[in-house]
Amino acid sequence: MKDALAIHRWLLAHQIHHEIVRLPRPLTCADELPEVLDAPASRCVCVTVFEAVTRGVAEPVAVVGAAGTVPAPSAVAAILGADRVSTASAFVVNSVTDYAAGLVCPLLLPDGLAVLVDQRLADGPHPEESVYTATGERRTALRIRAARLFSLVAGKPADLTVPRPRGLTTLASPMRTA
Repeated sequence: MKDALAIHRWLLAHQIHHEIVRLPRPLTCADELPEVLDAPASRCVCVTVFEAVTRGVAEPVAVVGAAGTVPAPSAVAAILGADRVSTASAFVVNSVTDYAAGLVCPLLLPDGLAVLVDQRLADGPHPEESVYTATGERRTALRIRAARLFSLVAGKPADLTVPRPRGLTTLASPMRTA
C-alpha cells in the first residue's frame, strides 16, 4: 500500500515543496480532515472511487473533490456517459488505487485509472494557498500549494454539481500542466 513516505519521496524526487503533517488524532476517512486540522473543507482534498458500468463493463473512476462534497453518482454517470455508477467497495478502492480505502491521495494514482476533478475544487482555493489531502495513513496528511497539487493530478476538470442529459458528455482537457 502507498503511504506518506512514498508520497514524500516522490515529491522530493521532483523537487516539489510540501509538508507531511502529523495529525493530532487518527482519521477514519479523508472527510474528517477539516475537523482534525481545523481547516475549511474547501482546502481539504478527498478522493472518492466509483464503479461506472457502461455496456455491461465496470470500470473504476476516481473523483477528486473537497471534503464532504461527494458528487451524486448520476452526475458522474452523465459526465462519463455510463449506464450506472455506484460507490466502489473498499476492496475495489484498495485494489485500483493501492491506498487504504477512505484515505486515498490524488497523487500517485495508477495511469490507467480515470480521474475527474470537481471544477468547484479546482476553482476554489487561491493557487498560492495550501490544501491538505490524505496520504493513505490514518495519522498523517499532505500539505501542498493548491496550484502545485492540481498541476500534478492527472485528471480532467468536470462540473459535478448537476447531472447533465446523456448527450452532453464532453470533458475538458487534462489539468496536468507540468
